[in-house]
Amino acid sequence: MGQVGFLIRKEIVLEWRSKYALNGILLYVVSTIFVCYLSFKQINPVTWNALFWIIMLFASVNAISKSFSQENSGRQLYYYTITSARAVILSKIIYNILLMLVLSLIAIIFYTLVFSNPIGDPWYYLLSVVIGSISFASVFTMISGISSKTGNSSALMAILSFPIIIPLLMVLIKFSKNAMDGLDRSMSYNEMGVLAAINIIIITVSLLLFPFLWKD
Repeated sequence: MGQVGFLIRKEIVLEWRSKYALNGILLYVVSTIFVCYLSFKQINPVTWNALFWIIMLFASVNAISKSFSQENSGRQLYYYTITSARAVILSKIIYNILLMLVLSLIAIIFYTLVFSNPIGDPWYYLLSVVIGSISFASVFTMISGISSKTGNSSALMAILSFPIIIPLLMVLIKFSKNAMDGLDRSMSYNEMGVLAAINIIIITVSLLLFPFLWKD
C-alpha cells in the first residue's frame, strides 16, 4: 500500500504539472454539453439520461486511454525495478477513479444547469454517477494496460472494451433511469449488485493478469 500511495501521488503531481490533458477533457465535456443544448434545446427524460451517459463514456475513454500510453519504455523499466506490478495497476485504477469522479461531478453539475433537471431522486442519481465513474475507470484502466502492449493501442482498446462496456452501460442506464423516475430505491438493488460484481471482477482480473503483461 505504501507503493500504491507513492504512485498515486506521482500521477497527481505529473497531471498537475501538465494540466493540458485535464483541461482538454474538461473542455471536451463542457463543449459537448453546450453543443447538445444548442442542437436540442429541450429533451425528454429518457433522452436526457442516455445523452449524459454517452457524453461520460467518450469523456472517460479520452481521460483514461493515456494511462499507459504516455509511459515510455524507460520509465516503465524504472518502475519495474522499484515496485510491483500489482501496485502499478492498482494505483492506476485508484487515480483514474479519482479523476473520473471529479470529471463526472463537474459534468453532472454543468449538465443540469444547461438542461432542465428532470431527476426525481437527485441523491440516488448522484450515486449512479459515482458508481458509473468507478466502473468506467476500472474497465478502461484494465483495457488500457492490455492494449498498451500492442502497436495500435487505440484501436485494440475500442475492440476489447466493447463487449464489457455495452452491458455495463445498459445496467447503468436502467439504474439511473429508476432514480430519474423517483422509484423506490429497493427496485435498483439488483442493478447495484450487478455493478458491484462487475467492478470486483474487473479489479480482481486486473490484479491477476497485469503482472504477466508487466513482465513483457
